[in-house]
Amino acid sequence: MRRRSFLFIALALVGSMPSVLSASPKNLRIAYAGSMGAVMDRALGPQFARSAGVGYQGIGAGAYGLAHLLASGRLQTDLFISITPGPIRILQRAGLVSHAFPIARTQMVIAYSPKSRFARELGAAARGSIAWWRVLEMPGLRFGRTDPATDPQGQSILFTMQLAASYYRQPDLAKRILGSARNPAQIFTEASLLSRLESGEIDASSGYESAVRSLHLPFIGLPPEIDLGDPAFAGRYERATIRTKMHGKMETIHPQPLVFYAAVLKNAADPNAARAFIAFVRSPRGLAILRRFGYQRPLGRPL
Repeated sequence: MRRRSFLFIALALVGSMPSVLSASPKNLRIAYAGSMGAVMDRALGPQFARSAGVGYQGIGAGAYGLAHLLASGRLQTDLFISITPGPIRILQRAGLVSHAFPIARTQMVIAYSPKSRFARELGAAARGSIAWWRVLEMPGLRFGRTDPATDPQGQSILFTMQLAASYYRQPDLAKRILGSARNPAQIFTEASLLSRLESGEIDASSGYESAVRSLHLPFIGLPPEIDLGDPAFAGRYERATIRTKMHGKMETIHPQPLVFYAAVLKNAADPNAARAFIAFVRSPRGLAILRRFGYQRPLGRPL
C-alpha cells in the first residue's frame, strides 16, 4: 500500500473509529520507547481507547531491545513506536514493518533531582551560571543513563558527551563524567531512570526533553550543536561515533535524528486500530497532546 493511501485510510478510520474498531474485543497493544511512558499511558493511549471503543495496553522499554524481541517473535504487538530510525530498520529487515511515520521529535538534556544535595549547583548550571559539565564532575554526584546496547538514549548521551568534549575543548570530558561506555554504576533501564531521579536515588541523568518535561522535572538545556535535536547541525553531529556490536559484528554508528516513528506490525492482531492510532497521533488533537507533554512537531519523511 502506498504511504499516501495508508494515511488516507487511517484518517478515515479516525473519523469513524467506534463503528470501524468496535468489532475487535482485543486490546490495542503498543510497544513504545520507554521515555514515552507518561504521554502514552496517561494521555494518548487512554484517550484513543475511549474514542475508538477499544482497550489499550502499552509496553514501554528500550527501543532497540523491544525491536529485537518483536523481530524474534518473543513479543507481539500491533504497533511499535521507536525513537530514531535504528530500531525501525531492525523490523524492516525482519520483514515485520513496511513503513514508519514520524510523529514527534525531541532533544537531549541533563535532568536533575530537586532532592539532590547538588540541586543548588545543578540549578546554577541550568541558569548558565556554571558549566554543567563541571557540576557533573563533582565528587559524589550520582549520574544515571541507559544501556547503549539496548536503548537509543544510551547511545545518544555518548554522542552528546563526545560532541561536548569538542565543543568545550575538554578532550577527556566524556571519560571523566561517564567512565566506560557501559559503566554499570550508571546504567539503569529506561523505564526506571527518571523515576529514580524523581525519588532522589540519583542526582542527575541523561534525558529527552520531552520525557523530562512530561514529568515536570528540572533540567539543563544543552547547546543545539550537541543536543542532537537540530537538523541544521546534522553535519556536526555525524562527527560523533560509537563502535558497537550490530547484527553479530562490530560496526561504527553515528547519531540519528531524535525523531519518534510509529509503525504497524505486519503480524498485528488489529492492524485497523493500529493505523487509526497513528492517524490520531498525527491529528491536531494528537499533536496538541504531544505538545502539552513537551514533544515538538516531527521533522523528516516516512521511513
